[in-house]
Amino acid sequence: MEKNLHILPRVADSASFLYIEKAFIEKDDTSVTARAGESITRIPAASILALVLGPGTSITHAAISALGETGCAVIWAGEDSVRFYAAGGGRSRSAAAVMRQALAWAAPATRLEVTRRMYRMRFPEPLPANLTLQQLRGREGVRVREAYQAAARATGIEWRGRNYDRSNWADADPVNRALSAGAACLYGACHGAIAALGYSPAIGFIHTGKQLSFVYDVADLYKIDVLLPAAFEAASNATERVESAVRRALRARIQGTRMLERIARDLPALFADLTEAGDLDFPPEEMDAGDLVGQLWDPSGNVDGGVNHAGDDA
Repeated sequence: MEKNLHILPRVADSASFLYIEKAFIEKDDTSVTARAGESITRIPAASILALVLGPGTSITHAAISALGETGCAVIWAGEDSVRFYAAGGGRSRSAAAVMRQALAWAAPATRLEVTRRMYRMRFPEPLPANLTLQQLRGREGVRVREAYQAAARATGIEWRGRNYDRSNWADADPVNRALSAGAACLYGACHGAIAALGYSPAIGFIHTGKQLSFVYDVADLYKIDVLLPAAFEAASNATERVESAVRRALRARIQGTRMLERIARDLPALFADLTEAGDLDFPPEEMDAGDLVGQLWDPSGNVDGGVNHAGDDA
């Protein structure tokens, strides 16, 4: 895992996300700007992890290119960042992380070990080593239920459970709207960190079958510490729209809990020192990405890419 720590400053020192809607985004000389009417705002692309684009947003090809060069992930979201539609971008040019992730997922023994680690990371205290996966899920359910109840007591909000209808958003109570809007932004920040560290958002261990399965896995590691306090705080504040309030509170919680730094350390730890299963050959935790061409796989060892191999035993 120590080999991955050079990636840490690029992720941990970034602001978590910036949400923009109803604006035209373009490249202006050496920077990226957002224009809304007569107002022009410069976007600190090199210092944010994810740019979340809401409805009414247009962006030029040149702006996307500039954002990609800085490694800023771009997220397309619904109104108030409630829905998460698509994302792209990332800072890592090495495939080592995603290769280790895929190999760990492919073998039942290592997938189970990573799943166990993900559950154990959520608890501040050590858990008994002999717990089954079903027992871990049960303890997690109790932890989440108690966390919601504690947040409700702390803010004086009546908690009636997680319940909302996407087709009838306005009828949901403020805390459920805050939880949903905040979750989409949390997913965006986690997606940006996953891409920056070189992992795949689709190869999940607890969650499965969705293009964002690993995003949901990672977000759940920090949701109780980061999202719940932000959402209940926003819902208890009647001075502004809850969707705007939760974005501000969530950014503050992400910074205050050093969530991005934790992600940069936790993800390599998930795949460190795994027992190799069968004939799976785990690559080193960090490999030199080399030039843009890369290498070609061979059972006896990788060979150089971008080279004409016509003379190799042709």
